Amino acid sequence: MRSTRPELARSALDAAPDAMIIIDASGQILFANRQVSVLFGHEHDAIVGQQVEALMPERFRRIHGRHRDEYAHSMRLRPMGANLDLYALRRDGSEFPVEVSLSPVQDGDQVLIAAAIRDISERNRVKGELIDAREAADRANLAKSRFLATASHDLRQPLQTLALLNGTLLRLVHDAEAVAALTQQELAIGAMARLLNALLDISKLESGAIKPELSDFKVAAIFEELRNEFATIAARKGLDLRIQSSAHHVYSDPSLVEQILRNLLSNAIKYTRAGRVVLHCTQDGDSKVRIEVKDTGIGIPADELPYIYDEFYQIGVPANSTRDGYGLGLSIVQRLVKLLNLGFDVRSEIGKGSAFTLVLPGSMTQPLPTPVGSRHSTPKAPQQTGRTHVLLVEDDSGVRDATRMLLRVEGYKVSAVSSLAEAVQVACQDADINLLVTDYHLGGSETGTQVVASVREQLARPVKAVLITGDTSSAIRDLAVDERIRVASKPIKADELLAMMRELLAS
Repeated sequence: MRSTRPELARSALDAAPDAMIIIDASGQILFANRQVSVLFGHEHDAIVGQQVEALMPERFRRIHGRHRDEYAHSMRLRPMGANLDLYALRRDGSEFPVEVSLSPVQDGDQVLIAAAIRDISERNRVKGELIDAREAADRANLAKSRFLATASHDLRQPLQTLALLNGTLLRLVHDAEAVAALTQQELAIGAMARLLNALLDISKLESGAIKPELSDFKVAAIFEELRNEFATIAARKGLDLRIQSSAHHVYSDPSLVEQILRNLLSNAIKYTRAGRVVLHCTQDGDSKVRIEVKDTGIGIPADELPYIYDEFYQIGVPANSTRDGYGLGLSIVQRLVKLLNLGFDVRSEIGKGSAFTLVLPGSMTQPLPTPVGSRHSTPKAPQQTGRTHVLLVEDDSGVRDATRMLLRVEGYKVSAVSSLAEAVQVACQDADINLLVTDYHLGGSETGTQVVASVREQLARPVKAVLITGDTSSAIRDLAVDERIRVASKPIKADELLAMMRELLAS
């Protein structure tokens, strides 16, 4: 026998997964489905005839009566208490969080209110666990960032000491076998430094410690830095390194873009046995600039292209074999490209070479003309080394002693101190300081930038300075605009430090 419509409606409501009640304008419960019994602990239909406020904690009942009256005058389908935490009351007196949806129901001449009630205890529990997990991850990332900031300095300190001592010994030792041993030691120190730098870079990127600082800048400035860095390396391999001039201006983070191109050039030179490596820049439409690193190297097989960004992956290098590099360069490139939201593409053909293309947004403003003679004034004749007084500031005794020995072997007059106060005291007693060489991270909260400012103030002149650091923050990058300061990254080789000092003294 067929069910009547009221019986069918009741069966459908009883089968609903949520607790459902129907109340009239006065708040009296006219109907409750079976899920109400399950959720609230009342016997089936025992709640019918009671006021709906009986299903909520005492503290909410008075205000709910006012809200119910307001809803009765403007009924519509909507959630109850949007953006509020709602709680219901079980028969045993326990409370639980709920989500309630309201909708009007026409019954002849009167309009009733249907409420679907859902227990959200499990949802809130999962939400709370996710919030706790995110907060724990944020704390872990913050701790990792703090660790990396310290590690970038402390892990490089012993390498810096080794590099400077190696450079000093190479200047003092004349025995052929000893020189050969020291040369091999220099290569090992360089390999250790490159691996450490790459691992720290990857760790910083993964922890979110590196934040892009976007600005307009000249492509030519980066190209010139890369030319100085790689010209000798390419020449030693007999390669033709062509870095073409560029008048383009782009908008991105200049330091991170330079790091991308440095890794691409290093890879191109490493995998090119003969021929040339080209770095050039072209306009791509009205708003984009393309920078390409192209080589005539060994090329990359098509089936290996998806793996070239994996850590420690190298083309054509069997596992456990001697490695020229560590296969981290492109992994860092990929992370930096994603961080800067740049375009990136690679084309390659076995035996003919590869081309890596970086696409950057053009300058956000019109480039300013370069003041005549602002950075390229005719260099002065270098000072005689023996008459040049260098103030060295380094809180690590090993690095300080190694740097002092190197500079004295080279013929400089050196005053070596460990703190800002000691540096100012030397400047107060001896005003003939020609050059300041300082570490960035000193004891406590002191920094090399504070040393530079304080010594300049004491001497009442902008003394030239070399700032040696493993830091990549904006405070360090901003110093690059000062023509009387050079920034050197740790660990710096003895020859590189001395060349930087000579260039700065001659400018």
